[in-house]
Amino acid sequence: MYIGGAWRDAADSATFPALNPVDQQPWAHLPQATAEDVDAAVKAAREAFDGGWKYTNGLTRATLMQRLAELLEAEAERMAQLETTDNGKVIRETRVQMRFAARNYRYFAGWADKLHGESIPLDRPELVDFTTREPRGVAALITSWNSPMAILANKLAPALAAGCTVVIKPSEMASVTTLAFAELCERAGFPAGVINVVTGDGSVGAALTGHPGIDLISFTGGTATGKAISRVAAEHLTPVTLELGGKSANIVFADADLEQAVTGAVAGIFAAAGQTCIAGSRLLVQREIYDRVVVQVCQRAQAIRVGDPRDESTEMGPVATQAQHQRVQAFIQRAREQGATLAVGGGVPQGEAYARGYFIEPTVFTEVAADAELAQEEVFGPVLAIIPFDTEEQAIAIANGTAYGLVAGLWTQNLARAHRVARCLEVGGVWVNTYRTSAAQAPFGGVKASGIGRERGLHALDEYLEIKNLMIDLSSEARDPFAIRT
Repeated sequence: MYIGGAWRDAADSATFPALNPVDQQPWAHLPQATAEDVDAAVKAAREAFDGGWKYTNGLTRATLMQRLAELLEAEAERMAQLETTDNGKVIRETRVQMRFAARNYRYFAGWADKLHGESIPLDRPELVDFTTREPRGVAALITSWNSPMAILANKLAPALAAGCTVVIKPSEMASVTTLAFAELCERAGFPAGVINVVTGDGSVGAALTGHPGIDLISFTGGTATGKAISRVAAEHLTPVTLELGGKSANIVFADADLEQAVTGAVAGIFAAAGQTCIAGSRLLVQREIYDRVVVQVCQRAQAIRVGDPRDESTEMGPVATQAQHQRVQAFIQRAREQGATLAVGGGVPQGEAYARGYFIEPTVFTEVAADAELAQEEVFGPVLAIIPFDTEEQAIAIANGTAYGLVAGLWTQNLARAHRVARCLEVGGVWVNTYRTSAAQAPFGGVKASGIGRERGLHALDEYLEIKNLMIDLSSEARDPFAIRT
């Protein structure tokens, strides 16, 4: 692990294996941190913050972040290979994610020396009032296994730009790239203790989120865990930013460009084997084009090349863990029992290449009831529920009819409809005639059970900054010390 600028094993030397989801073989061994290790990491971050990082000027922070982005770009291929081996995401996507992560560091480096306060005119002219924006302190950054480097960049980039120090805890299911990234941070020249990494299971996350030395928690993962973290954080009144689950609706209206919409629907659910919070796992299709869309989606799903994610020709790799593999198969079985029509897939690919891995066929269910489990609960796998609708109002009601509210997609050539429907959707973001498109400048986050706060874009900085107000009385007139002054 990387604590206080030094590399160290767990206090008790315990380790755990990283398993390749293609063949279930261990390919790395990682430290299983103890509460003592977590405490050391938090203390190192605190010492770095109080010892000078919070006073470091924005230009210096920006220079270090730009250097980190350069190193990540230079090491993008190696990092992509590591991440693909760790979580099974296809190599073409992990390459893109490394460069997108670097883009995030560059974007927020540009803000590091522009964190201005504001001057506020008051009623009394002899009073001068202004604000400053100051870093919150030590941030706990907890990432998930599906996109470790991209998710970390969403958190670490604004944290560093704001002047915070951090303790990073990656998922135990995919920790290798985070430790490799810490090497890049060291090479970039960040002072000791500014960036710390501890690895291990849920007990490590619990020790970190419950630590009284943490000033902010940013978590990406499941909604149940997010709620648990919120309860723990409340004990110390620690602010939390939560990027949680989703059950996103991809809505296709009859006037849509169907070729474009079908491509977006297929990419929205089967990219990353459906293991993404923004997966368009509910495809809502207007009745008059329903049959055509179903045929085209099923044809495209059947043609997806499933295999080793390190192979350049592979379009969908395995799911990342044994637990997830079993969970997805259980969802498929229950959907069949509950009356949904299985149109494509539903099983495990056959053949020697798939025998030892966590592979699942691209799966499509049709005529799914809007209140069925498959339409309500996050599967986090390559399983699509296609739901028909008749009217715009019905589409909105179905889309909003879950506990989640992360993103949604709209496919229509009617600009007025796009604005009208987008305004009614209870989500944090809406894509129109595109899906799974991201930008460093665009804020991302959800509402309802999908989370609290925003990542990426200028709004992400607010999560890591406090507002301080300074009021100065310029007058020399004596005042009644017990009078209330306004």
